[in-house]
Amino acid sequence: MVLFGMLLLGDFALVMRDRSVEPVSAWYLKQLGVPNLLFAFIMSSFPSMLSLFLSPVISMKSDNHRGRWGRRIPFLLVSTPLAAVGLIGIAFTPLVIKEVHIHFPQASEMLVGVICFSLFWTVFELGSIISHAIFGALLNDVVPRELLGRFFGLFRIVGLVDGIIFNFWILGYIPAHFTLIVASIGIFYGITFMWMSLKIKEGDYPPVATEAGDGDQKGVFARRWDGIKLYFRECYANPFYISVFLMLTLSRLAFLPVNTFAIPYARSLEVSMGTYGNYAAWMLCVSLVLAYPIGWLADLFHPIRLAMGALVAHIVICIWATFYATSADGFLLAFLLHGVAAGTYGTSAASLHQRLYPRLKFAQFASAGGILGSICTMTLTPLVGMLIDYSGNNYRHTFIIGGFLALSGLGFGLIVYSKLRKKDAALPQE
Repeated sequence: MVLFGMLLLGDFALVMRDRSVEPVSAWYLKQLGVPNLLFAFIMSSFPSMLSLFLSPVISMKSDNHRGRWGRRIPFLLVSTPLAAVGLIGIAFTPLVIKEVHIHFPQASEMLVGVICFSLFWTVFELGSIISHAIFGALLNDVVPRELLGRFFGLFRIVGLVDGIIFNFWILGYIPAHFTLIVASIGIFYGITFMWMSLKIKEGDYPPVATEAGDGDQKGVFARRWDGIKLYFRECYANPFYISVFLMLTLSRLAFLPVNTFAIPYARSLEVSMGTYGNYAAWMLCVSLVLAYPIGWLADLFHPIRLAMGALVAHIVICIWATFYATSADGFLLAFLLHGVAAGTYGTSAASLHQRLYPRLKFAQFASAGGILGSICTMTLTPLVGMLIDYSGNNYRHTFIIGGFLALSGLGFGLIVYSKLRKKDAALPQE
């Protein structure tokens, strides 16, 4: 109970950070008049590019680290201040723009804002990418496997409570109190997550396996090249894991187009931020009620079955929204149903990584799946942004693309499920 309480407190701070930064940043960039293509690059493609190169390195170093503080905590102690400073810097970007205009009155507000925002966004994303990779691996190390579904059900409840608080009581005040709100969230996250990281104690790990030979006599470049080859051989040589990577990536991407462009979509239909926030909060309330039962069912029936059911629901919703999300009311209903489907999938699939990846090399395999996700994300979102710009801001394309990706993820989910059934539901061991 103490362990779960500490982890859930840390998750509350982490999710409050993540729940706030995306809609707040989306609102601010649109206030600057940023085109959809540049908007998609800053919000989605650029973080994916960073993750593509950073996550594998950090993950392997964490898996192989053995120290007095464990193999996860040292990385969280470094990444947390980075993310907090970046978020606080984003909060003060409007003040920086005003100061620049005092000295350079001819400077473009959008150009100065994008440069300043991007600088702090980069610092934030560096800390965020590391914290997400390592915190997920920490959960894998310290949470008992027989309780994974229920724990992640509680995890989802905490995240949904975060979302309800932010959307009901905070989001509507962003236009008037941007700096105060974002800076407060950055400070709260930094203090709370650091405290959790200092309180959690990791267990003992077996020694890192080393290959026999003259590795110590090799040069630095040769050792690093051997490490890269080992990484790709272990992660990408097994067809089962390739299917898992594709299933998880495509399923996650299915919700990305609508999530990324939800606020621009709402603004195009003259939906106020307050109304949008209320619907987002009601969506989270429904997911909150479903979270623990879904986690319990995931432990009982295996999460892959529930995840595939959520994808089927999302496909149906996307088909309906393609034809009817043309007005404010139609969009809000489609957004609400989309969010419930996304929340159901998120809770169902939350423990899939822990069940399907090798335990001792969890961070490594999670980063390998993340590489595929990063490549797809940094490609997908600009293409969606270009399509929306080309179509005259027809945001219904987000539902069309989301439905197609959900169908693709469902196909690979059936492949993974069939392989698990052939093994009598026995999961691969490390």
